[in-house]
Amino acid sequence: MTVRSATQADLETIRAIHNQGIEDRDATLDLDPKGEEDAAEWYAAHGGRYVVLVAERDGAIAGWASLNRYSHRCAYDGVADLSVYVERTARGTGVGRTLLAAIEEAARANDFHKIVLFALAHNEAGRRLYRSAGYREVGLFMEQGRLDGRYVDVIAMERIVAP
Repeated sequence: MTVRSATQADLETIRAIHNQGIEDRDATLDLDPKGEEDAAEWYAAHGGRYVVLVAERDGAIAGWASLNRYSHRCAYDGVADLSVYVERTARGTGVGRTLLAAIEEAARANDFHKIVLFALAHNEAGRRLYRSAGYREVGLFMEQGRLDGRYVDVIAMERIVAP
């Protein structure tokens, strides 16, 4: 498996993997699949410190990770929000762990102090992945958002990545 910076040519596969996470109802509170325009806007908001990485296995993208702006307030310039999505058939095969290690390295290289993430509390596989990589749970937002007509809990996690 190799990890590299995403390119515009990867955007359709990134979007397809993101849409799997939406369809499976385990990775996001988004309900509707993302279209090409949505993906293009999202990608355009990245660059510089806010990297997008893809993991390739056997010539195909198996997952992606991104560092996202946590806040527009300058006091939070050292904090990045994290997204990690793994293609359905590649889940549980080490893609997520590989992407986490690479995105943390990119965060350090881009002078981030901390990474935060917000995950659906019922996504136990994701929580296990993050805990095994050293992320700690810092809080539970009870009934934080609606998913398929019911309120669901969201967990906040963090990891200090500065040396």
